[in-house]
Amino acid sequence: MSSPIAVGWRWFAQPGQWSRRRIAGEVVLALILGLLVVGLGDLVGESAPELYGGACAAVVLSVLRRRLPVSVLVLTSGLSTVIDGFVPMMMMVVGWSAGRRIPGAGRALAAFTGAYLLGLGGTLLDGGWSRNHLPTLVLLTTLLFLATTVVPGLASRYWFQRRTLLQTLQDRNLQLLREREMVAWQARLRERQRIAQDMHDSLGHQLALIAVHTGALEVDRELTDRQREAVGVLREASVTAMHELREVVGILRDGVEASAPVADESGRVARGTAGIAELVESARAAGPGSAAGAGYAVELRRLGDVRPLAAAADHAAYRIVQEALTNAFKHAPGAPIAVELRYEPDSFVVEIVNAAAADTAQVVGEVVSGGQGLTGLHERARLVGGMVHAGPLDDGGFRVAGVLPYGVVEAAPIVGAMDDFRGQRPAVPPRNGVPVTDWTVSERELAMGGRIGGGRSRTGGVALGCGIAVAAVALLVVASLFGVFFLMGSLDKGMITPDEYDAVEVGMPEADVRGQLPDGDTFATVGLQGTGPKRPAGSSCFVLMSSETGESMESEPVFRFCFKDGKLVEKRAYEAKR
Repeated sequence: MSSPIAVGWRWFAQPGQWSRRRIAGEVVLALILGLLVVGLGDLVGESAPELYGGACAAVVLSVLRRRLPVSVLVLTSGLSTVIDGFVPMMMMVVGWSAGRRIPGAGRALAAFTGAYLLGLGGTLLDGGWSRNHLPTLVLLTTLLFLATTVVPGLASRYWFQRRTLLQTLQDRNLQLLREREMVAWQARLRERQRIAQDMHDSLGHQLALIAVHTGALEVDRELTDRQREAVGVLREASVTAMHELREVVGILRDGVEASAPVADESGRVARGTAGIAELVESARAAGPGSAAGAGYAVELRRLGDVRPLAAAADHAAYRIVQEALTNAFKHAPGAPIAVELRYEPDSFVVEIVNAAAADTAQVVGEVVSGGQGLTGLHERARLVGGMVHAGPLDDGGFRVAGVLPYGVVEAAPIVGAMDDFRGQRPAVPPRNGVPVTDWTVSERELAMGGRIGGGRSRTGGVALGCGIAVAAVALLVVASLFGVFFLMGSLDKGMITPDEYDAVEVGMPEADVRGQLPDGDTFATVGLQGTGPKRPAGSSCFVLMSSETGESMESEPVFRFCFKDGKLVEKRAYEAKR
């Protein structure tokens, strides 16, 4: 059985949602809100129990706002009428958090409406106001709630919905790109299978005929030794070509290469770095006059400690040597050739260099070539993570060099870089063995922005955030200006100077006194009517504020005028505590 604490923690901290960075940020935010509540409460003169109780409530509500957004929003709005320090910072934080976490527009509207009604009800129940001030009180409470709660909530909700829509579009785009790549791959696979079948039916048949006829010629007793050797070379070449054709057909059909070098019936390795020596020996024996020992001059050198290569890179090295030797036979017959295999610490280097042709008249007049040999080498090396360089030398020779990696290169992603829409959603590693399901908007935006060339989306996101912030600040400024204008008008209706107070004398008719002074029926004098010394029996009084400042922040100088039987019977000046 799990303990109640463990069960509560699993309910509160859902798997994958509380990283170390988030925990640290939540702790710092809770402490800041607690200190702000204490500071604001101390400015308005709250008692010590109210200060520390409000700070504890702010910390608890700040921590719970992610798990219980509706409850925290409503409860914070209700406590804001009791704890003055909750306005405005606490309401802004709770409104921002609730705006993005309450699912559904109807539920969010109901939650914010309930919070508003609870806050308004608490303000009305607080007392200290007259019925004439009810519209003004409702207006100010509404403006304050809009500025501190609704505007942050709407901004947060829009921000989150925009990010969600963007992520949905990216996921949809990635899915479409994958489907397109799959369709293209299937079409390529069908075409490769057709080509493989054609090659098997045509070239395979012809090579088989060549092998059979050359085999029959090789045992003909009428041939000379030189002719028999030449026929043997042709037979071995045809057999090797049949093996390689079989490999190529298999690659075209299956789409993959063999994982290890393939050997023919004689035990000779058909491809790979281990077969380069046999390839060089065949090149030496393939030259004109080979029966007399005058074949091509081909030198093979190995440098460095021999290291194994991946199957695809091993095959690529063999094909580079094979193609370079073939080109040398075609374009520089009789020229010496050097083949060098270098096992360097970070990569394998194969280099083939041939000198200029000794006699240009020996160059084959019509060379059968598709013109795709070197291009194919470049592509083959690129697919295994390497590169090939081919070009002429200053002395008229030619050089082919390939650099290949030792390890296996990861396959290219199914979506090409040119088709990647803004950089798809990056992979998120699991935290503590649990997949991350609530990757924060800011983390996702930063990660995506860092992968986009040019930083266009990052600039756009910052501009959007600045626009929302400017709009919220502008609304707050307008509301503040309206409140200041309203308060200034209210002060004019409820404030007089000491000279105006001295001009009024006891015994003056009530109508004359009220004609000289403001009526005092303003929101600014709420809470001052019941203060001060005891009133004369049977009199009616009204209180006006003084234009002078009080001795402390907790008191305010006021003037009281009391009337009885139509005359001013008393006037008093004193310090009133709100």
